Amino acid sequence: MIVRYLNDIAGTEFDVDTKTWSSKRLLVKSDRVGFSLHDTTIKAGTETEIWYQHHVEAVYCIQGEGEIELAESGDIYQINAGTLYVLNGHEKHLLRGKTEMRMICVFNPPTTGREVHDAQGVYPLS
Repeated sequence: MIVRYLNDIAGTEFDVDTKTWSSKRLLVKSDRVGFSLHDTTIKAGTETEIWYQHHVEAVYCIQGEGEIELAESGDIYQINAGTLYVLNGHEKHLLRGKTEMRMICVFNPPTTGREVHDAQGVYPLS
């Protein structure tokens, strides 16, 4: 059994902060459960280009407002508390935080917990 507390992740290698988002990685590849789980904050007034070329990501918004734009089609979907979206087609997208958004993210395959997006918005496959 694994028990973790969000506050215990703060300031560790699994607490990643960037210009547009910050993320506390609660479950990672080394936990060997088949997926990773992140508590992520999208910063207000930001836009992040993302492409999970190697991962399927499910995202559940628990706080805030924003939108996701699919790069290929230009389709835009509003995000607010209670919204779930799944990037099961490895869609390249733009994520915009109108307000600060708190998101619970699940990745398959799991991440190591220290990833940041490369120049194309991709997490490397480890």
